[in-house]
Formats: sequence, C-alpha cells, structure tokens
Amino acid sequence: MRRLFPVTDETVSATAPARVSAADREWSLDELADAYAYPKATEGAGTWLRANMVSSLDGAAQHDGRSQPISSSTDMRIFGTLRGLADVVIVGAETVRLEGYRPARAREAFAARRAAAGQGPAPAVAVVSASLDLDFSLPLFTSPLVPTLLLTGATAPSDRIRAARAAGVEVLIAGDGAAVVPSQAVAALAERGLTRLLTEGGPRLLAQFITGGVLDELCLTVSPTLTAGRAQRIADGPQVAVPERFALASVLEEAGFLYTQYRRI
Repeated sequence: MRRLFPVTDETVSATAPARVSAADREWSLDELADAYAYPKATEGAGTWLRANMVSSLDGAAQHDGRSQPISSSTDMRIFGTLRGLADVVIVGAETVRLEGYRPARAREAFAARRAAAGQGPAPAVAVVSASLDLDFSLPLFTSPLVPTLLLTGATAPSDRIRAARAAGVEVLIAGDGAAVVPSQAVAALAERGLTRLLTEGGPRLLAQFITGGVLDELCLTVSPTLTAGRAQRIADGPQVAVPERFALASVLEEAGFLYTQYRRI
C-alpha cells in the first residue's frame, strides 16, 4: 500500500507521523488497525457506528448484485481490519442472502489488541430483518464462534422468532412494529456491551442508519471502475430532509483505489 494521508488543518497530522510513509509497500495489519482505531469514547458508555462500503466511480455499490467485482485485495484487508476492531458486525438480511455471509472468525493478528480492549475472540454478527426470511441452518447461525444476533421488530412473525431461537440465535427486539428502529438497534446492542459497531450494508440498511441519525463514520472505498447499468448506490432509501455533513478524516491510496474515512461533524 502506498500512501496514507491523515487529514488535518495542515493536511498531515504531526501527532501521527508513523501513519505517513513514502515507501511503496503494503501496510501491515497493525498499521491499518492503528489508522482505523475506534474513538476512545467507545471505551465508556458511548457507542460508535461505522459503515464500510465500496462504490464504483459512477456510484454503483454492486455489480451483478455483489460488491466483490468492484473490490480489491487491499479493500478486503481493510474489510478484515475493520472486523478485527469491531464488537459486532451489523448486516441486513438481503446482504446475508446475496453475499453468502459466514460467521466472523478469530484472527491471531488482532488477538492481543482485542484482549486488551476487553473484546471476545471475534465480533458477533447481528442480522437485521423484519420478515426473518432466513435460512437458520446456515453456518452463520449454526456454528458461529460468537453467537449470532437477530435484530427485528416486536410484530415479527412469531414462528420465525421461535425457529431462530431453536437454532441458537439470540433475538433482540428493536422496534414496536415489524421494522427495526435504528436508534433502538444501537441501544439494544449497547446494553450487551457491544459499543464498537460496524455495518457492512447493504444499501437499504445503511440508508436506514443515515435517516435514523445514528451513523458516526463512513469508511468508503472508491473503486477505479465504471459499471453503468442500474446498480444500487451505497445507501438506498428515503432521503434525509437536510443533507448531513461528514468530515474527511483520512485517505489511503493504492493502485488507483481510494480508501476514505469520513466522520460526522
């Protein structure tokens, strides 16, 4: 990986010189983990919800329904790093179905860091679903290292709730109707000590977090690809009344890909 540009008033932060290098080399997982460390507020009662998404130059979040064709090996290293830092990965049911989600795994590279932060060996996965139209026989539900969570509304189908619990899934109610309320989802996870939150989509779920006003950070990979067609954007849902401003925190560049980090102002 070539360059990491922390963005400050002087463009390069004098407080983080180790994050800037002219060397044309791949950044280590430790360096990436330092660059993407959660704010210290998450060590207290606060929560921090970050999203990790990839987009083509013309705004597509997917190609043929999947994100992999517009991704890269470095994008996947950052993907793994963000997972290695999180308490829980929040994902929509449609993304689980399309992307073939599997349980998060423990990685030796992050073991000491997670232990020092009081975290388990791997992040939990929390699936957001109103209908609970999910295959509970999949490894995500039957053999996770950390039990998978299911976020749903109070009026979700009772037979599907029973099926989830029978498969060993912990069901969290985060809304009075069928749909999950973003702020209640964040609160339900925080009650279980899960304050370092990561969502990997899909676009509809990210739109819900944006309109719900709970997104703190966006880690966006800009892929040097053009797809045309009618693919979804990274956020696909009703627009907010007033566009919400985020500040650029850092930029990584490698082989034309830009790995950006934006935080709520």
